[in-house]
Amino acid sequence: MMHHAQIAQRAFNTPLMVDPAKALAFLSGLGPRITGQEITFQGLEGEAADQTAPSLPVRASLFGNDLAQRHQRNGSQPFAMIDGIAVIEIAGTLVHRGSWIGQSSGLTSYEGIAAQLLAALADPGVRGIALDIDSFGGEVAGAFDLADRIRAARAQKPVHAFVAEHALSAGYVLASQADRIILPRTGAVGSIGVVALHTDMSGALDQKGIAVTLIHAGVHKIDANPYQPLPEAVHDQMQRELEVVRFLFAETVAAGRGDRLSHAAALATEAAVFRGADAIAAGLADELADPVTAFHAFSAAPRGTTPPSRKGPQMTNTPTDTPNPAPTAVTNPTQTTTAAAPTMPVLSVAVAPDTAAMNADAVRAEAAEVAQVCAQAARLGVQIDAADAVSRGLKPEALRARVLADLAARSDAAGIIATAPAAAAAKDSPIIAAAKKAATDAKR
Repeated sequence: MMHHAQIAQRAFNTPLMVDPAKALAFLSGLGPRITGQEITFQGLEGEAADQTAPSLPVRASLFGNDLAQRHQRNGSQPFAMIDGIAVIEIAGTLVHRGSWIGQSSGLTSYEGIAAQLLAALADPGVRGIALDIDSFGGEVAGAFDLADRIRAARAQKPVHAFVAEHALSAGYVLASQADRIILPRTGAVGSIGVVALHTDMSGALDQKGIAVTLIHAGVHKIDANPYQPLPEAVHDQMQRELEVVRFLFAETVAAGRGDRLSHAAALATEAAVFRGADAIAAGLADELADPVTAFHAFSAAPRGTTPPSRKGPQMTNTPTDTPNPAPTAVTNPTQTTTAAAPTMPVLSVAVAPDTAAMNADAVRAEAAEVAQVCAQAARLGVQIDAADAVSRGLKPEALRARVLADLAARSDAAGIIATAPAAAAAKDSPIIAAAKKAATDAKR
């Protein structure tokens, strides 16, 4: 029963980056054993299958790299080595803490992945790192820190992610930090969203004549407890927290993908899953290829070779998968505005793939420019929701005109002090240049 309590702590009332279908499978299989009775679902749809998950002893430290050193003391590396490439497996359910390397009874720990990554970077015999990914996601805790490490590793050695067949939710957080994502025709990526589970046992306890009294100090001490229905205020607070995590999720993905997938475009997917060619067109992956063939090409490249271009080989056959649903809304946790999101560009691989790919690149570039304009506007005291602007198809020029009109209407152009960020080019942005001119004219 102790192990069931540990599982419950990891599963309920905590943000999870996991595919909802897998959450249903988990609840269907272990839920009755954790709660002692059958359970019903609200807010999650889909078919559930029986699935069991182990509870493992968790005794590991965030400090040091004892997990890898344990292997090295035995004369082995904590990862597979193939032709100078370190292969790090990211499979199954991803968890924060775990004192093991690789997959163990369906679980892979972020600590174990980090230990392998550090060992691969320190080994002079390793000239590249391959992430072998097949995961529907897992815990939020620890995922973003590991993502930062993977992104930093790219500065030392090339990192390629080979998806076979799924990199969803937390799995995609990690995949998105690689230099390049290779996807098979039936592979799936995305699910840039967050979910939390809450169990309400109050009805079942009433039927059994069991009354639970919670004695607590602190108004929020028993928020989301399983013995009472979830209050609306607590539900709303949990929803806000999930939106913040989703915003961080999109921000992390954008940091890894660069100009291939902007922060606004990541949010605009609304946690949809993209498969095969659709994933390439939407900027979530780079190449359609058999992972084994692509890995051999990666391992055959000489040391120091520049990774292939971001544009992957074009498929000549029409995919049989049904198109992904277009995202419908974008929510920015720092704003209250919501609007219909732009339909993600879908590449018809049988007709003019080069033109479609260029159009997709143009859309992403324009979205990035809109986000930059909104950031510049914020420094001038004008708040514009970037996600809303992208969803409505507003052009950067129109946004700049709107900012200047707002400044003029408030008659405060003379008081503006515009400071360009250190990383910006020497030339002022159009907004800042216009604001400075307005301030000069007002002083005359």
